[in-house]
Amino acid sequence: MNFPTDPEPSMPAHSRWVRLRERILTSRVWISLVMVSLMLLLVWWWRPLILLPGTQPLVMQGGDPYLRALMRTISASESNVLRPYHVLHGSSFVWTLDTHPNQCQSIARGPNRGNCSTAAGRYQLLNSTWTALALRYHPDRVPGMTEDSQLSFEPIYQDLVIYAWLSDTRVWRTDLSALLRQGKTQTVLRRLSGTWTSLGYGIESNKMSSELPSIYKRVLEDELERAQRVEG
Repeated sequence: MNFPTDPEPSMPAHSRWVRLRERILTSRVWISLVMVSLMLLLVWWWRPLILLPGTQPLVMQGGDPYLRALMRTISASESNVLRPYHVLHGSSFVWTLDTHPNQCQSIARGPNRGNCSTAAGRYQLLNSTWTALALRYHPDRVPGMTEDSQLSFEPIYQDLVIYAWLSDTRVWRTDLSALLRQGKTQTVLRRLSGTWTSLGYGIESNKMSSELPSIYKRVLEDELERAQRVEG
């Protein structure tokens, strides 16, 4: 004989809510782990672009992509900040760039510790260096000008002056662009280390110095893609 059985008691509403909440929390944990893993992967893959704000694109348009990539690589070790064109030695900033700031900031470490430096801008140019370069390469220079007090230090002019300087084969006694096209990145960095002492062969190497060849490779890919888009 079959006796009627009582229906299975339903789960109390409170217990159902607890179990649902546990499932949601578990799902969130797994989603968080996946997102963190993806972010770490992206940081590892795009390290030069994510962790090196100084490698952001130039303000200047056009030009040789190999030299443009070199300029971005220099700023990776010299001015690795979000506002590289406005930075002074020591990582303080200026708001206006009508002229070179010419502010002597204290040097806290390295072989020149205790002195001060007027280095400023994306390429950390001393005031005296900027004066000499601007009188030779600045687009607004005029014949017979003996000082650069009226020559703008705005981002576009920082780029244009440095680009013209790096392009001058007489100054460097070699064609830097040709060396870069041959894959001789370290040869070029060594040649420039007397001017920018953080490039790995000078007296003030920093934590970025050893990374510069790989950084150059990454930003060169970006510059070549940009050039192709412009040509297209």
